[in-house]
Amino acid sequence: MGGFFGAISHNDVISDVFFGTDYHSHLGTRRGGMASYDPEKGFQRSIHSIENSPFRTKFEDDAAGMRGKLAVGCISDSDPQPILVTSRLGLYAICNVGIINNAAQLSQELLDDGGCANFESMTSGNINSSALIGALIAQKHSFMEGIKYAQSKIDGTMSLAILTKDCIIAARDKCGRLPIIIGKRDDGYCLAFESFSFQKLGYSTYRELAPGEIVRITADEIEVLERGFGNMRICSFLWTYYGYPNAVYEGVNVEAMRARNGAIMAETDKKNGRLPDVDYVCGVPDSGIPHAIGYANASGIPFARPFIKYTPTWPRSFMPQNQAMRNKIAKMKLIPVHELIEGKKLLFVDDSIVRGTQMRETVEFLYENGAKEVHMRSACPPIMFGCKYLNFSRSTSELDLIARQIIQEKEGDEGVKYISEYSDSSTERGQFLRDEICRRLKLTSLEFQSLPGTVRAIGLPESRLCTYCWTGKE
Repeated sequence: MGGFFGAISHNDVISDVFFGTDYHSHLGTRRGGMASYDPEKGFQRSIHSIENSPFRTKFEDDAAGMRGKLAVGCISDSDPQPILVTSRLGLYAICNVGIINNAAQLSQELLDDGGCANFESMTSGNINSSALIGALIAQKHSFMEGIKYAQSKIDGTMSLAILTKDCIIAARDKCGRLPIIIGKRDDGYCLAFESFSFQKLGYSTYRELAPGEIVRITADEIEVLERGFGNMRICSFLWTYYGYPNAVYEGVNVEAMRARNGAIMAETDKKNGRLPDVDYVCGVPDSGIPHAIGYANASGIPFARPFIKYTPTWPRSFMPQNQAMRNKIAKMKLIPVHELIEGKKLLFVDDSIVRGTQMRETVEFLYENGAKEVHMRSACPPIMFGCKYLNFSRSTSELDLIARQIIQEKEGDEGVKYISEYSDSSTERGQFLRDEICRRLKLTSLEFQSLPGTVRAIGLPESRLCTYCWTGKE
């Protein structure tokens, strides 16, 4: 995934962008970057790897040496960003969040047409997405026309921030799968993926951009270049997993949604006679915890934390390249509370079940420490499709997904016709899927939140939500 933060003011904004970008660190663990403009120093830019230490540590010295009344920062799980682009529109910095599925095709078209001589490439050999977007924008004679052209050509999702010498231009992706939120302060404006990122900096929420909306921001005003569209399909997984608890998207707070979601799951289990006889309801940290609290409150079963994630030295998922060391770190992070595990029947709520690898290790960890039973509730429906709109999955095949593996093994390629049945626990296929996952992961029982339950917990119409990873519907 990733996220960006920008600010423009009558005063220096470097510290705002430093702290605001840092507050997006939960969205990516690979690259961080900052760019600013000052009339005397010109454009300044710094990019670092944040795979083994956080953004704040890596950029503290850079921020101290930067100056500017307008700046942007970016957290990225893919490309180094922001990059500097020189074109007929002048020199500017650009960063983006999303995914370009047809990047190779677009870059070849541009090269064949003579639209640009070269692209900035990464060490992997892939073209930097911001460089490609910049080249597409340069095909037109204004930023607005160029951004609209890029949006029309890209298969995937593109939200971006552009830093020029006198303004910041922001564009939300045309389906609004990701948010862009504007903050306002007496001396200027900011823009962010996460609204809470600017609250401590003295900004208040001004408004969210509409899907496809393009704005030009100065210290004094926001000029709408393109009003955007009404066909929003914002990612539902932002609330279930990716969003930070304090985040608010389209007026819906993440923590509150998760608590409602857990309560709905408990109510459904009660209604269906599937509320298990357990000692405690527990959450898989971190995002599973509020779902579990909601479940515990609605079910009347006490909430407990039978294991704790050790955060002083492992605050995030910084993982070395060596697989054996990654496995070791994953185990080292979980510290058991023996009094709450040994001889106990436990129900855990996790944000999702993707491949099942981490959950299998967690269940084994609980049994090794004396758990009597381990029940599991997934806070979202079975994940059936890899996301093609956002860059948040490292799966190379949909058969990496445990639900699709089981369906493929049972029915082959024909199984995709029955995805909706496998998602529904009331069907024979749906019960088979749950039983088989229980067998593979050694769970006592398993249930998934339903799609209607997820939609109800979010509180927005289903037509305004992207649910592709669960249904495969565009």
